[in-house]
Amino acid sequence: MIIKRPLVTEKSTRQRDEENKVVFEVSRGASKTEIKRAVEEIFKVKVLDVKTIILPGKVKRFGRFVGKTSSIKKAILKLRPGDKIEFFEGV
Repeated sequence: MIIKRPLVTEKSTRQRDEENKVVFEVSRGASKTEIKRAVEEIFKVKVLDVKTIILPGKVKRFGRFVGKTSSIKKAILKLRPGDKIEFFEGV
């Protein structure tokens, strides 16, 4: 499974509204072409550009125990003008 979930934050919402970009969490081993192909098949849209970034996990303390959260890979996809992906329609 290449696409894990959409990332809905203030920044990603602004990018979706102003620049027609959507943000997904993707699997670590996925390439840009695989991500593009998967999104085009699932959502029936045309992807113009794919940018990826790996966010390192954070160190967290739980009392006297120290742990680390998982690293994630994030993909920012620019869609063709007129195409849209709505995550929360009618909310």
